Amino acid sequence: MTSRLTHIRRLLKWGRVLARHGALRGIENDRNAPAPVKRLCRVARFGAKQGDEPDYAGAFGSIGPAAIKLGQALATRPDLVGEGPARNLLTLQDSLPPVDFALIRKRVEESFERPLEDIFATFEEQPIGAASIAQVHAATTLDGRKVAVKVLRPGIREQFNRDVETYEWAAAHLEAFGGEAARLRPRAVIANLKRWTVRELDLRREAASASELADGMKAVEGYRIPAIDWERTNGQVLTLEWVDGIKMSNLEAMKAAGYDLPELAHRLVLTFLKQAISAGFFHADMHQGNLFVQGTPEDATIVAIDFGIMGRINRQARLWLAEILYGLTTGNYKRVAEIHFEAQYVPSYHSVEDFATALRAVGEPMRGKPVSELSVGQMLDGLFAITRDFDMAVQPHLLLLQKTMVMVEGLATALDPQINMWDVAAPFVKDWIRDELGPEAVIADRLREDLATVARLPALVRRIEERFPPKGGAPEQAPLPEIDLLWERKRKPDGNHLGGYILAAIAGGMAAWAVTYWNMML
Repeated sequence: MTSRLTHIRRLLKWGRVLARHGALRGIENDRNAPAPVKRLCRVARFGAKQGDEPDYAGAFGSIGPAAIKLGQALATRPDLVGEGPARNLLTLQDSLPPVDFALIRKRVEESFERPLEDIFATFEEQPIGAASIAQVHAATTLDGRKVAVKVLRPGIREQFNRDVETYEWAAAHLEAFGGEAARLRPRAVIANLKRWTVRELDLRREAASASELADGMKAVEGYRIPAIDWERTNGQVLTLEWVDGIKMSNLEAMKAAGYDLPELAHRLVLTFLKQAISAGFFHADMHQGNLFVQGTPEDATIVAIDFGIMGRINRQARLWLAEILYGLTTGNYKRVAEIHFEAQYVPSYHSVEDFATALRAVGEPMRGKPVSELSVGQMLDGLFAITRDFDMAVQPHLLLLQKTMVMVEGLATALDPQINMWDVAAPFVKDWIRDELGPEAVIADRLREDLATVARLPALVRRIEERFPPKGGAPEQAPLPEIDLLWERKRKPDGNHLGGYILAAIAGGMAAWAVTYWNMML
């Protein structure tokens, strides 16, 4: 178990990095920041030479891989980090200098327990991509197939686990301040970040996600997942079919090849909606570098890669999501408000009517704009702005969805500046709601649910007895690690309160997570 002093040392180091990038400045003037947090930030930046403008992306990139993942997760959460920091964090690049090839060779050979030459006929030493978790090399199999080989960075699991343990420790202290910090649920956010990245650190999970998504998208024309080479895949190495195509980031090359960019943008949005709303399992890292276009202009296919981050939404949450999206596009704010109360996203002591009015203030300005100016990002920003007024706790299970929605919209807009996700999404969502909530679907659901209930009746009764009332739209929070707070430590025999000394020692260090979480949470 990591000692408190180790946590403090790490936080102090990160705090100084944040201070040098000017990332502590804004929190001191934030009216919602607790006074102790403000004081700690002032101490942490004391004597640091700061730039004219805060560089949150630079700070997170300098701290390390776990911080990069955290920064990416927070980049689309202006309710947590503020609009300025959110825009800055969107520039955060998940890239690091490549690992020496000798270490990559060693990792591949140790994981398969045989020489590299017995696995691949050729293996390019220079990587084609180097990110914070892994790097990718081109190779050829013994039977002559060209493949892409993803290899975990040596020591990345250990480094990530060390950093996240300190994140958990700092988040527990931050949440203990109560009030706004408790509403933003930093411990739950960190727990979700940990789960997401732990999946990335086991490349067998990524391979399984790719295989599952491929099965779910078989019937979708013009969208494809590369085949997995299971024989050359394990927890540390992932081998998959090589993709020949044009990256979606290369707009000029796609135009020169004759591709219909507006059509591709429309297809990309619908593909995301089919994954998220129809299937409840979606690619959550849909940036330009992870999407290719191949084939002729008349028969173009979008090919997705990198399945380390995947999102899931259960059926009930998908129904609520679809109704919320459709309600906002049609102006049915009363129904949108009712859904938020049904899902228990808004505490019951608030008024449905008041919340509907607040939603109208968000939706009507967008509905009055030309279609080309409407934005999912604007909608999310507006919704985030009212969460504090209605005591809406952060829903960590929706973080990936919100992040991906903004990412998809940005990519679709780059392909077609005139596209609007509402315009594309509304017919799809309307049809899906009709299919899921229409008379036939209601009857089928009732029959299925009644039969399942009879079969589970004994267990169901026990569950009702143990847990009442039932939970709302958010899945039950997984157990969080036990954290001993500094100010809860018992007094030593000599009467000195150890917590006081340690609190003084971490004046600079706690500010690191004051910013990594408060400046990123307010």
